[in-house]
This record gives sequence, structure tokens and C-alpha cells, in this order.
Amino acid sequence: MKYIDEYRDGRLAHDIARQIASTADPARSYHFMEFCGGHTHVISRYGLEDLLPDNVRMIHGPGCPVCVLPIGRIGAAIALAMRPEITLCTYGDPMRVRDKNGWSLLKAKAAGADIRMVYSTLDALRIAEAEPQREVVFFAIGFETTTPPTALALKRAIAKGLGNFSIFCNHVLTPAAIHSILENPDVYEPGTIKIDGFIGPAHVSAVIGTKPYEFFAEEFRKPVVVAGFEPLDVIQAVLMLVRQINEGRHVVENQYIRAVTRLGNVKAQAEVANFFEPRESFEWRGLGELPLSGLRLRPQYAAHDAEKRFSMVTSRAEDNPACECGAILRGVQKPADCKLFGTVCTPDTPMGSCMVSSEGACAAHWTYGRFRTKARQPDAGRAVA
Repeated sequence: MKYIDEYRDGRLAHDIARQIASTADPARSYHFMEFCGGHTHVISRYGLEDLLPDNVRMIHGPGCPVCVLPIGRIGAAIALAMRPEITLCTYGDPMRVRDKNGWSLLKAKAAGADIRMVYSTLDALRIAEAEPQREVVFFAIGFETTTPPTALALKRAIAKGLGNFSIFCNHVLTPAAIHSILENPDVYEPGTIKIDGFIGPAHVSAVIGTKPYEFFAEEFRKPVVVAGFEPLDVIQAVLMLVRQINEGRHVVENQYIRAVTRLGNVKAQAEVANFFEPRESFEWRGLGELPLSGLRLRPQYAAHDAEKRFSMVTSRAEDNPACECGAILRGVQKPADCKLFGTVCTPDTPMGSCMVSSEGACAAHWTYGRFRTKARQPDAGRAVA
């Protein structure tokens, strides 16, 4: 990226941090959730929390698509991949997430399943075209960012007459998760902190725009600042949120003006709407069943819907009771609060999905945060690692 160093200038970061310290009211505390796992990664990698005053805290949200995928959907993908006629194509991160029996796609591949890691939906499409005797299924996961490429692959498959290409759809919708976090008191455990504002996701917002967040800002009186993925983007967004809180405002602001508009990518939205429709509900790890929070293929594309084509069965499954991934995804726990963190659960032996993906809070803290020496005193009512 041209000029990338400008967005990682340590001197400017410290200048903004000093502005935050002078702007934040010492008589109150500020709690901001960064929804996106990419922001969690940036905050840990660049030590941004250490630049903030003690009364300004970041809360990690459920914005890692691999992390929020429920165990039952992983188990369904494994069962599908074990069928001899199936070639399952998937991105790399879901390969290591375990199902209720401790199996993963990686283990299934070692046991003989035809599972292939791809870098794009078009890679899966090329496999289906090159091997017409195989039933090629693309394991589609992710938020609004990765949904347009899935729609594009389906569009091309239909145009090419590839009857052996189908999609196991697990795409989820960001606004539904934000709404659940704000609306449902059951998300929070007794005595835990509230959220004062959100840092909105970057790439998701490039697709859907900033308009969908206006409802949350108005209805729940919570400011939202959409921010880019560089350290100066994030710390500037924190300053913008602090200023909104001090001024009693609750609006949507766009820090990431170089890539995000209010209406987003209208063409991409139209392609997605052509092929997908909302499910009545979809299960999120840590948040449970959320209404209208996931996508499925429209009925006219049932021939390319793996769930219908192969009569897939997805059952609910509980997480490892010792794993705190669900609580971490809700923002009520920090990675180091989990007893498994750094002992039996590491990136080499992940027990929960938060340790699998590089955007997971546990993986980010393991890589960048566990050696930090600065002590931060916990807020009343909430233990902070």
C-alpha cells in the first residue's frame, strides 16, 4: 500500500494518545468494543491499549468469522467431506477448528477426506471445472466482506453449466450481532461493564456502508466510528468516540473515508441479494441463535445448495466447558481469564476457535499481548487480565 508508513507512525500515535488522555474525563470510564477481529489483531500487535489512559478500555467483540462459527456447522462440514464423492474446498483458518468429537477438517483430511485449502472462491470453481467427476462443495464462511465473492463464484458456475459445484453457506450478518449485543441483557454476566460505543468494521463497511449502523446509534444512543485497519486508524477512532461521549452525541462517524462511504458498494450488495436471502435464524458461537443473522441460497438456486443437495444435517453442540471462547466473543472475558489459555490451548494445540484464527482474540493476545508488562487495574465489576 502506498504511504502505509504514514498510518503506522509512532510519533503520530503518541500525539493522538496524548489527545485522548487530555480529552477523556478522569471522573468517568469509557468502554469501547471493536467489533472486528482485524481491529483486535491491530490493537494487540501495536500495543495500542498501552497508549490509552486507564479509564479508556477496549473490549474485544465477536468479529472473527471463524470464531463465531458454531461447532455444529464444523461437524456438518466434516461429515460432508467424509463422503467419497465430495471434494470440500475451504479457506485455511476453518481447517483447525474442532467439532464436538475433537475432530477438525485437518484431521479428516489426514484420514483420507478430499479437503482442499483454497485462497479464493474462484480456486474452488476451477477445481469443479477441471474435475467434473467430483462433487465440489465450497465451505463459505465470513461476514459481508466475503459474501460477494461467493455470489460471483455461483454466478460463474451457473454461466459455465457446472452442475457439480455447490455451496455450504455459513455467511453471517454484522448488524444482527451488534443488535444482539446491545439489546439482550442476557449477553452480559451480572456485574460486567456496559459498552459506551463501537469501532465499526472496516472491510464489512466497505461493502454495506455506514448507513446500517445509524439505527444503533439512534435507537441505543451509542456512538459508532468506522475505522480502517492501521494503528493510526484505530487510535483516531478512539479519540473520535471519546469526543462524542463527552459532547453527549451518538452518531455514526466515518474515520475510514479512503475506502468507506455511507451507501457502500451498491453493485456488490445487488449481486448478494440476487443469490442469497436471510435465514430465519442462525447460531453464533457465544451469542446463540440470532434472528435474521445468516444467509442462505435462494430457492431457485437449490441445485447449488449443498445443504439441500446432500441432505445435510446440522445439530447444535456445546463448546468445551473449560473453554471461555463464548464469553470472550461476547466481550465479558479477556483471553487470559480462560484457564486453558497458554497451557493446553495454544496456536499449535487450539482448544477453541478464538485461538485458531489470527483474528481471534486469544491468538492475537498469545502472539502480541502476553509479554506486555504494563499493569492495568481492573474496572469495578469486571476482571481484566
